[in-house]
Amino acid sequence: MVSLKMQKRLAASVLKCGQNKVWLDPNEANDISMANSRHTVRKLVRDGLIIRKPCVVHSRWRVRQRLLAKRKGRHSGPGKRKGTREARMPSKVLWMKRIRILRKLIHKYRKARKIDKHQYHKLYMMIKGNSFKNKRVLMDHILKEKEKALRLKKLNQKAEHFRAAKKAKVMKRRQKKSQSEAERASGGVAAAAAAST
Repeated sequence: MVSLKMQKRLAASVLKCGQNKVWLDPNEANDISMANSRHTVRKLVRDGLIIRKPCVVHSRWRVRQRLLAKRKGRHSGPGKRKGTREARMPSKVLWMKRIRILRKLIHKYRKARKIDKHQYHKLYMMIKGNSFKNKRVLMDHILKEKEKALRLKKLNQKAEHFRAAKKAKVMKRRQKKSQSEAERASGGVAAAAAAST
């Protein structure tokens, strides 16, 4: 067996790779052993007697499978955790995320004229005071408040109508009373005049 150490070194230099990546044709070992310069090595590369091996594939398949499983909640038990709960996901970060979402929602509602500026301020302060744990709860609260306001408005209108009707009734009664009193007085005057004659 001929030593092809020098040829391998030259081929690695010509092909710009490591010596482990160089493949020398074992059937043409005698021809390759005659090559003692880069020029002849280049010729052998062109002829296909010396080849640069392809890159070894570093598959990501297992990584992808693991990530899919992790999204489902696997591989995250006590044995896989290094930091404390606060270190892994700070409560302040969770608070900031929640607050930003809720504030964005009331801002959108105010812009769409679903709530007025007074309601907006009240809700803003309630959000700051940790009254709503998520978006759904806030939306339910706004809906309930709207229904309550509508109900109160209807009740007020009803009461106002009732008050007006009562007032009209009282006025009518007073008018009737005053009319009957006037009639009685005029009747009494007429009777007194008849008696005197």
